[in-house]
Amino acid sequence: MKLVLLGGDGQVGWELRRALAPLGELWVLDRRGAGEACGDLEKPDSLMRALRRLEPDVIVNAAAYTDVDRAESDPARAADVNASAPALLAEEAKRLGALLVHYSTDYVFDGSGTRPWREDDPAAPINVYGRTKWEGEQRIRESGCRHLILRTQWIFSVRRRNFLRTVLAAAAERDRLAVVDDQIGAPTGAELVADVTAHALRSLADRPESAGTYHVAARGETSRCGYARFAVGHARRVGLPLRLREDAIVPIGSDALSAAACRPLNGRLATGRLELTFGLRMPDWRIGVVRAIAELGRMNRGELQREEPPT
Repeated sequence: MKLVLLGGDGQVGWELRRALAPLGELWVLDRRGAGEACGDLEKPDSLMRALRRLEPDVIVNAAAYTDVDRAESDPARAADVNASAPALLAEEAKRLGALLVHYSTDYVFDGSGTRPWREDDPAAPINVYGRTKWEGEQRIRESGCRHLILRTQWIFSVRRRNFLRTVLAAAAERDRLAVVDDQIGAPTGAELVADVTAHALRSLADRPESAGTYHVAARGETSRCGYARFAVGHARRVGLPLRLREDAIVPIGSDALSAAACRPLNGRLATGRLELTFGLRMPDWRIGVVRAIAELGRMNRGELQREEPPT
């Protein structure tokens, strides 16, 4: 099996390098690459030439425009990366007879109610990022290519900027922190998403009819504030040098923020279809957070760079 990975330097992409390598010949196309190494979604002509030269069996698109707030003032670029580029990848996948793996988000839903969202629930995104990701999904389906669309949420890892790293960086310097308490979801490790992807690809080799759209998220749920309190409390217990105590993390409502983009309050994702189809059981969200904190504890403290307060 020949696989091409786009977005290999992102949170999920970095973990996919490890998870996909045992499946066959893996090519990681760099956004900064040229010629047959071009993996830049904003350079479609070069990217298509690279794919046609490599002729992969599987195209894994882990690249996206993910700056939720900036997308509100930069909708054209968000649409180019999150909608137009996946459409082109889908067309090329169909021409090659390849499987396209694409990652989406709980932001395609409006965040109403309290029930976990199922794959067939109606989409109603409330911000530009969500709308462009939904359009990308739709254009992949309309292309008729074989596809595996994995919606996930609240991704964290020890690499790149994410909520977990931001909270721990703030906790090293502050005595008090305000975090929203009305956004509910499941912190999901990039490592888990990558491992599920690899497992699904192995399964699809024998059961190609199982391709389609699935939700990938850790088990359980918490608020952003609960997530921050758990992370800080555990990090202190294992000896990370933090000033902040978990009881000094103050809950606030999303309406207290001045963020450019609205966030869905209910980000819960039902993973029953994924678990039933591929014989999996998602681990509790705390397991992944504990593992990430342990790894961060082994890293140089300078890795927890100063970042903006979490929202």
